[in-house]
Amino acid sequence: MSDKTLTREDVLAQLKRIVNPTTGTDLVASDIIRALTVDAGKVRFVMEVDPAHGKAMEPVREAAVKAVEALAGEGNVQAMLTAHSAPKPPPDLKIGRHPTQQAGPQKVPGVNAIIAIASGKGGVGKSTVSANLAVALAAEGKKVGMLDADVYGPSQPRMLGISGRPASPDGKTILPLRNHGVTLMSIGLMTKEDEAVVWRGPMLMGALQQMLGQVQWGQLDVLIVDLPPGTGDVQMTLTQKAEVTGAIVVSTPQDIALLDARKALNMFEKLGTTVFGMIENMSTYVCPNCGHEAHIFGHGGAKADAERLGLPFLGEIPLDLEIRTAADGGAPIVASKPASPQAQAFRTLARKLIGDGVV
Repeated sequence: MSDKTLTREDVLAQLKRIVNPTTGTDLVASDIIRALTVDAGKVRFVMEVDPAHGKAMEPVREAAVKAVEALAGEGNVQAMLTAHSAPKPPPDLKIGRHPTQQAGPQKVPGVNAIIAIASGKGGVGKSTVSANLAVALAAEGKKVGMLDADVYGPSQPRMLGISGRPASPDGKTILPLRNHGVTLMSIGLMTKEDEAVVWRGPMLMGALQQMLGQVQWGQLDVLIVDLPPGTGDVQMTLTQKAEVTGAIVVSTPQDIALLDARKALNMFEKLGTTVFGMIENMSTYVCPNCGHEAHIFGHGGAKADAERLGLPFLGEIPLDLEIRTAADGGAPIVASKPASPQAQAFRTLARKLIGDGVV
């Protein structure tokens, strides 16, 4: 395509040349192509197939990649194979039991521990806490990975200052990227920053399983999983498919945030996942000019909830402009200002987790 810009229509025309052996029609006509993007000559798409035909469709995926590479050039096409299935009855979530499934949670190769960072609602700073905790653990000498499981709102590439696209030497293994001592995989590395991921639940869950199982994480002491807010598909899939060591719930002191945080705690109880404790984010604000301390969202609510529920309280993180600007700039406060009081709050949290034997 040296004489003109590669378009979506060009890609679809190539995909129409590949036959879907399960339907006898081409890939476009069989309606399995999802999330097709063409950006600066780079092509990405997902093939959503019946799980019963997953293995049989891998050669078809490879043929589709080669067909599109004939236009885009070798190495410029990424295709993910994911599966959908017919609706099933909801799993039995009796408290203290893991959802029944054919294959239980699997250990991620090379990963010693998985810590899920959760929140009941958005806007409480869960991703900021995740990024700074990951960098803090790395600063303590641990080998750390970060899985950005907030598929609809991935923010870790920006916060960790990582750009570019993960490579795949064989079309199956995904090579993650790294910065600030943290190895990262995120859907945000495979889409444009302002591009929405418009996926149904089965596609989202398939992508999460691929990021867990196909990413070459290497040897990690801990994999931090930045979960989306709430109590939905991603949280259930993670605990059903991977051996999660435990979870940490982040909340602000605000009553509304705490109400939703309790739902997150209840979810982990139903899923049989250990909760290591709670973190109170945006706990206090200290005026940089006069030193006055204000509790804008209240104070001590998360600590009181943790004590009431018999959970460890892991600490308070202040509401601070520098924490926000550091994350927006791609260098979390632990990396950009390691000696600052704000950074030390995260280092103290990391040391506590190490001291308790979690990591």
